[in-house]
Amino acid sequence: MTRDEAQHEIARLSAEIRRNDQLYYVESAPTIPDHEYDFLVKRLKALEAEFPDLVLPTSPTQRIGDKLEGKAEVVRHEVPMLSIENVYDEAELREFVASAQKNVSEPLAWVCELKIDGVAASLHYEKGVLTRALTRGDGVFGEDITANVRTIRDVPLQLAGDAPEKLEVRGEIYMTNENLARLNQLEYERAQAAGREFKPFANTRNLTSGAIKQRDPSVCAERRLQFFAHSTGTDPGAVAPTHFEFMQKLRQFGFATAPLLKRLPNFEEAFAYVRETQERLHELDFEVDGIVMKVDDFRAREEIGSTSKYPKWIVACKFEKYEAQTKIREIVVQIGKSGVVTPVAELEPVEIAGTTVSRATLHNADEIERKDIRVGDAVVVEKAGKIIPHVVRVETYLRSSVDPPKPFEFPKICPSCGSELKKDEETVFIRCVNPECAAQFRERLAYFASKDAMDIDGVGASLVERLTSPTPGSLLGEGSRLVQSFADLYRLTPSDLTQLDGIQKKSASNIVDAIQGSKTRGPARLLAGLSISGVGVQTAKEIIKKFRSFDALEATTSADDFLSVEGVGEILARNLFDFFHSEEGRRIVAELRSVGLDMALEPLTEEETNAPKPLAGKTICVTGTLVNYDRSAIKETIERFGGKASSSVSKKTTFLLVGAEPGSSKVEKAAELGVPTINEEEFQAMIGGSDVPDDDNDESLPLFAKR
Repeated sequence: MTRDEAQHEIARLSAEIRRNDQLYYVESAPTIPDHEYDFLVKRLKALEAEFPDLVLPTSPTQRIGDKLEGKAEVVRHEVPMLSIENVYDEAELREFVASAQKNVSEPLAWVCELKIDGVAASLHYEKGVLTRALTRGDGVFGEDITANVRTIRDVPLQLAGDAPEKLEVRGEIYMTNENLARLNQLEYERAQAAGREFKPFANTRNLTSGAIKQRDPSVCAERRLQFFAHSTGTDPGAVAPTHFEFMQKLRQFGFATAPLLKRLPNFEEAFAYVRETQERLHELDFEVDGIVMKVDDFRAREEIGSTSKYPKWIVACKFEKYEAQTKIREIVVQIGKSGVVTPVAELEPVEIAGTTVSRATLHNADEIERKDIRVGDAVVVEKAGKIIPHVVRVETYLRSSVDPPKPFEFPKICPSCGSELKKDEETVFIRCVNPECAAQFRERLAYFASKDAMDIDGVGASLVERLTSPTPGSLLGEGSRLVQSFADLYRLTPSDLTQLDGIQKKSASNIVDAIQGSKTRGPARLLAGLSISGVGVQTAKEIIKKFRSFDALEATTSADDFLSVEGVGEILARNLFDFFHSEEGRRIVAELRSVGLDMALEPLTEEETNAPKPLAGKTICVTGTLVNYDRSAIKETIERFGGKASSSVSKKTTFLLVGAEPGSSKVEKAAELGVPTINEEEFQAMIGGSDVPDDDNDESLPLFAKR
């Protein structure tokens, strides 16, 4: 091969390797198997060995350099790396957001990102080539870690696309839990071979911190660190006008960005996404200690400004994490109200954050396989805030080499009803599809009686278990169940309940009274309690507000009839239509109707139907505590009279309704923009002194990590 041919082939192989790095690390969509990728690298190394003068510093083979002498150089950051303000509950978060909002006239859009529990770093590029990498250090000075950062495979040595002449990229260097388990296994085997004591690495963050400061880049390379980009210290507006677009640009340049990143148009949707994302953290193979909310628009950030320590446009919603090592005694499966089969690890009891943990959810079959979780394994269990404990990783080095535990085999038959289990086509879930499954009904009945649905005092999980289990010697027949349908709950008598151990006549009478009293909860709560997939409390209210009765729901002619309801998409519309037109759904509704449940709102009078909408065209924001309304009721009332309820004050706000102890930011904003304020009395007069709607016992949003 001539030198020119070698140069051409080296360029081709380098480009192909970089392309596959992008697909693997950034797009998470590799197109070739590992052995083919390894062959490309091997071929490139061979050519570079034959033609050493053609080797470029940006070659994929040049990631590992020579050992470094002396201490790391300390370098001043061009722009200080400030800290992020942390909040731990909803009240603190709302206060932070209100402070940011008061500096800008339009409602703020937010970008939510995972807060990776790793080591912060700053990467500098000139003409697209990596020239320097620094630790955060004290925020003003950082240590030079360029040689070690070059070993990180998802850090591009040369940027792709239309990268600017100079670019600083900030992000987090981290390690996966799978990799930590690999390293512990590797170090254990080395210690055994050398006859020395083995001390396992405790966590990914400490190991990452130690690896990135190694003076021998080959040691750092063995640790297989990774990098997520999240920001820049230089002017981001030179690359894109918003943070979300900037992150998309970083991906085009070749950087991996944290998964689950999303832009939300307002705070309420951003906060809902924060809470939703917390429930998905178990899907990740790396540690996360919070979720970051950033103002999306760069110009708005300039208006909001910074303190000497923190930018005032970014906040971290944090939760405390605690973990401990224990052992899996058994893996059992539970059947949920929708038939989803959830595996659960029965653990040797261990204390975590002041509570004894003996069970941990394993979520689904895919997670068991991905983490290679087996009965008898030593595992690390994590508890973050109030989130249900989950298994972080398996300590494989503690498995017996003589008699290792066997891989867990997910059941193929429902342990409750014996029906065949089936995997969803579009999700990771495995379900029991038998609608008559006793375990499914037990879960549905418990939810039906819960506070979110029919709110029946005294009917909790324990009683539901007994009501739906065979009762030997029952007056109804050997092995019968007292409750086999929702309607059966309303047919119970005190004498039925006193058959159960521990229930006295007085308690039985109180329970029956509570059950009968729930008949008047109304159609929205009833609809929420039926466990139709996707129908929660708020969605049920919106549906009933639109249709007003179960008769109208059963009279729908197609799924499209439901699409006019706020928050109902095509999948939910189909679920609703299928339920109300299925044999099972119609039977459930007919039975509940026969036992006397309220299934319709009061008909609108002619006067109500033709009544003017005094708030039509008006946008009203509310602050403070009202006497006659909670948060949900005032929103419903504003909308009932034709208005729009807004969560923030802007130029479009017609009135600010002020209650007791109002938020100062909203009041100040209203004064600044000339938005009139009204009190509750004036609001009542505005809508004609109408009756206050019933409080539907909505609970305020919980703290982070609480259910």
